[in-house]
Amino acid sequence: MAFVSTFRRILAGSNNSLSSSSFSWARHCSTLSSPKLFVSGLSRLTTNEKLQDAFAPFGELVDARVITDRETGRSKGFGFVTYATIQDAEKAKEGMNAKFLDGWVIFVDPARPREPRRPLHQDHPQSSSSGSGFTTNKTIGWCK
Repeated sequence: MAFVSTFRRILAGSNNSLSSSSFSWARHCSTLSSPKLFVSGLSRLTTNEKLQDAFAPFGELVDARVITDRETGRSKGFGFVTYATIQDAEKAKEGMNAKFLDGWVIFVDPARPREPRRPLHQDHPQSSSSGSGFTTNKTIGWCK
């Protein structure tokens, strides 16, 4: 019951111990753990240079790269921007998130570490799988 009344006071703004300055401190506290940002929603026409020009006003850029398809060379619609400091990356995230770039709305989020790829399934040349739980070994025959 006490929790509910405290919650009502917070929502109503009558609790003086939780001032708006404490909430503003939490809002300005950095949520980034690295200076690398993931940029999604990029136009197919956006190049590395255009991405660099758009993010340069927010601080010292280390790298700005649009990810392209290996086969066609076309943009995949996302990229990465790396700054020298986390503070510069935070400014860029706040300044460029949900803004237009080349006619498209882009979204800026913290970059996550790359997930390990699944290993490719490689059959041994001496055996093959039939999908029924049995494997065929050319030199021995059927085995379980």
